[in-house]
Amino acid sequence: MATGPILCALVALPFIASLLIAAARGRSRGVHSGIAAIASATGLALLLTVAGPALDGGSTGIVIDWVPAIGLDLSLRVDALALLFGLLILGIGLLVVIFAHFYLATGEATARFFASLMLFQGAMLGIAVSGNILLLLVFWEMTSLSSFLLIGFWRDRADARQGARMALAVTGGGGLVLIAGMLLLGLAAGSFDLATVLARGDVVRASPLYAPMLVLILIGCFTKSAQFPFHFWLPHAMAAPTPVSAYLHSATMVKAGVFLLARLWPVLAGTDLYTVLVTTTGLVTMVFGAWVALFRHDLKAILAYSTISQLGLLVMLLGFSLRMAVVAAVLHILNHAAFKAALFMAAGIVDHETGTRDIRRLGGLARVMPVTALLATLAAAAMAGLPPMGGFISKEMMLDETLHVALFGLPWLVPALALVGATLSAGYSLRFAVHLFFGTPRAAEPHGRAHDPGAGMWLPPALLVALAVLLGFAPMMLAAPIVTPVAAAIAGVPVAVPDLALWHGVNAALAMSIAAVAIGAIMLWRHGALLTRYESRRHVDAKAVFMTVLAVADDRVRSMIAWMHRPSLQRMLFATFAVVLLAIADGALTGGGTLAGTRAGIPASAPAILAWLLLVAATAATLHAQRQRFRALIYVSVIGLVIALAFVQFSAPDLALTQIAVEVVTILLLLLALNLLPKSPPLLSRAPRRWRDAALAVAGGIGIGGAAWAMLTRDPRDPISAYHLANSYSGGGGTNVVNVTLVDFRAFDTLGEIIVLGIAGLVIYALLDTTERGAAGARLRSWQEDMPHSPERHPVMFVMATRILLPLVLAAAIYIFLRGHNQPGGGFIAALVFAIAFLLQYLSSGFDWTDARRRIGEHFLIAWGVLVALATGLGSLAFGSNFLTSSFDYFTLPLVGEFELATAMLFDLGVFAVVLGAVMLALAQLSHIAQRAARAHAALAADQGEAAP
Repeated sequence: MATGPILCALVALPFIASLLIAAARGRSRGVHSGIAAIASATGLALLLTVAGPALDGGSTGIVIDWVPAIGLDLSLRVDALALLFGLLILGIGLLVVIFAHFYLATGEATARFFASLMLFQGAMLGIAVSGNILLLLVFWEMTSLSSFLLIGFWRDRADARQGARMALAVTGGGGLVLIAGMLLLGLAAGSFDLATVLARGDVVRASPLYAPMLVLILIGCFTKSAQFPFHFWLPHAMAAPTPVSAYLHSATMVKAGVFLLARLWPVLAGTDLYTVLVTTTGLVTMVFGAWVALFRHDLKAILAYSTISQLGLLVMLLGFSLRMAVVAAVLHILNHAAFKAALFMAAGIVDHETGTRDIRRLGGLARVMPVTALLATLAAAAMAGLPPMGGFISKEMMLDETLHVALFGLPWLVPALALVGATLSAGYSLRFAVHLFFGTPRAAEPHGRAHDPGAGMWLPPALLVALAVLLGFAPMMLAAPIVTPVAAAIAGVPVAVPDLALWHGVNAALAMSIAAVAIGAIMLWRHGALLTRYESRRHVDAKAVFMTVLAVADDRVRSMIAWMHRPSLQRMLFATFAVVLLAIADGALTGGGTLAGTRAGIPASAPAILAWLLLVAATAATLHAQRQRFRALIYVSVIGLVIALAFVQFSAPDLALTQIAVEVVTILLLLLALNLLPKSPPLLSRAPRRWRDAALAVAGGIGIGGAAWAMLTRDPRDPISAYHLANSYSGGGGTNVVNVTLVDFRAFDTLGEIIVLGIAGLVIYALLDTTERGAAGARLRSWQEDMPHSPERHPVMFVMATRILLPLVLAAAIYIFLRGHNQPGGGFIAALVFAIAFLLQYLSSGFDWTDARRRIGEHFLIAWGVLVALATGLGSLAFGSNFLTSSFDYFTLPLVGEFELATAMLFDLGVFAVVLGAVMLALAQLSHIAQRAARAHAALAADQGEAAP
């Protein structure tokens, strides 16, 4: 089987599983976890089928054009580094799914949990296998969003909501910075293709964009991997369920920053700036995280700060710009994934069985939970770097590499701080195991019902612990085959991996390791005194600082928004027209040349001059009658009709039909709205403001007129219309260029427009639906009609005429719809004609009579229209064409003759449904208001009549 479909299926599987789980939300937890487990296992199997070339030092991939104009391709690439992280994501993901199935309590929203987990898995896997840095950014942002859902899974808990918001704010903000850095990287390298970028490291490092690019990319990596000072979000993410914590801390999310540093190592590493920034950040994070972890009391908090420290260790190693340091980092990534996932699962088991994670209330659990104690103790030993665990080997390699780095010209600085970090790491690891499982219990009540769980909960951590042990006993057999090609993929050149073993003789690294464990044991012995001294000092609360900064920023933004968006339509219109006028003035001053072009004008006929005079007169009358809304509306309708005549004059029948239909629909809807408003509104502005607005209006009119004159008198050099005219029939199958453009050449724009139109209809519904409540409801109940009505509520002649016209108008609308591909018409115009036919029924026969005969709801029409338009576009993908590509052919039937069928008609049908639904939804809501107002007024009159006697 070709590798391309395998890679596409590999990335798509988690997202498909997420959709399936969401669709099966009413089923049992076994169905939800089963779908997630099958997807993870299948993805793991697919990944293994393409592992051969990656392990041999090569790669496999596929490139599909997506948005080639900006260099964004759907490019998937699996080399050794992607393979390693893919194995961790899918392998540990499978174990997390199994663990979560047994861990989550009865009644939990397992569909939402596993659907979010699969969404997160797919996003993280996408980062690992992306072959295009822009595509990588898409998946990067998806991890921030999906982790937000996972961290805030328990929505009823304030700490979960705050932790999710904090994680999203920090990692999402870092993601925005990363986008800027990656764009600069693509510009410096001359390509967004990952393989091309990695091959141009010298070009990138020599670029003047290197320094700002490096800083921006590092901020994105540091925020995601919780490096100091962006570390504070990670401990608060512990509000997530323990399976989520195990997944985030071992194989995903926080490892994304480390992955990106490793991925871009051949491009960014090797400069003094890189070494100083990355090494310093890693060192500080390593020591700081280990120091805080030593004094936390919550089991998950201990592990969270230990993760911060371990991530700092990895970042530090990648900052050395040494190939052997890369080897040590790859080995420690393996070790950390194994022992950290196991430790979080063990913490979850303890919490599940005892009801607490406070280590001060726990102790001696080995007596009642021997299996859990054994697994957690071995995992803690690996985290402390004790032999014969695999963590001992990677820790020794790390200490040895520190001896080859001189930071700030001080050869002792990095080894000394690394030794401090290793010592603290041994201290918190020993504390986790000893205080939790050995010695006497510090509180009796948590242990009364504690016992080892079933195999479903302890088997996943057992497999991970077994891996951590085997990585120590057989590193050359298990680790070297993957470490060697991964280190080469990171470095960009073959790397000779040293002998991986527990014993390399007596050397400085061994001495440092022994010292770290020994001092760590002393710190455990004297932990009580150290804790007292630690707690006696004041410490900066990162969460409080973050919340303060967030509150201040929120207050400033709200003040700015309130200043910019004051509830004054006049002020906003003034600002809008002022900006437009400034843009026109800037273009006139800096554009050069003359106002008029060389194109000859068209002589104005007497009817055209008359229409222009009518337009000017209607405009002036609108201004004069601005406080008499009914008259102003009539004058506005005259303006619209004159514009329709202008479209006819300039051979634009489609626009003329659309303009007339829109005018009729708009006038009818506005008449309904005006019926509920005062006929003569109060004076809205004083004379000085009116003169100011008049001056701006005159200047704006002159500016717009000048811009129009400049455009109309110039001959375009290469108009896009020439392409449309030449390819409308051959490429779109229609002779009506306007309609073909809307449903074929520019169908994506039309799709966006109908979605916006549908949203506008729903917004009208939402806004008008509140009129019965609050102050609006009070005004509605006191509303009284101030215009006389005919005593005949529904004139018979009007009713009968509209009912006779209804099938005729509908037939005309269908005709306009069907001929739109070749003659003036189409879905938009047909929908407006349909709407006019129904509007006449509502006006003549009344709302109640007409609405009772309605069979299809407006909401359904809008939704159905958007879905049909989308389905038409997606259907083209199934046949190997681009999204929204249309197809057509000609057929012949007896008596009928030759006729055309085009897929664009289905798209036009979606346009028709959305337009009709939006118009009818506005009509229904306005009619509802009028009906409610009339009924309220009648009820009030009846009450007053009863009270009068």
